[in-house]
Amino acid sequence: MAKSIKPFLDENGKIKQIPTKQSTRDLVYAYLAEKFALDFEYSESEVNSIVDQWHTFNDYFVLRRGLVDSGWLKRLPDGSKYWKNQDKDEAIGAGARINTEICDLPS
Repeated sequence: MAKSIKPFLDENGKIKQIPTKQSTRDLVYAYLAEKFALDFEYSESEVNSIVDQWHTFNDYFVLRRGLVDSGWLKRLPDGSKYWKNQDKDEAIGAGARINTEICDLPS
């Protein structure tokens, strides 16, 4: 069975709702993680700004925490620096991207 995130995105590709099912939520975090570059350090405010640009429900805190908890972003214990987790990115395949038209990945 394939899972889709399309129902959770608006017409501009912004996240409009966080899925309740964990496996689908993980796909949403993977999609959001694509907005971050590898080998780049971000401040907390930069992470907030990027996340804020890619959702419509004004709760970047939950999405930022989800990115960290799901392993897509790593951070220093004090939250002063964040970076994309290269190991997690490589685990889905080099250059793999979630197709927002289909948004289906094998389960």
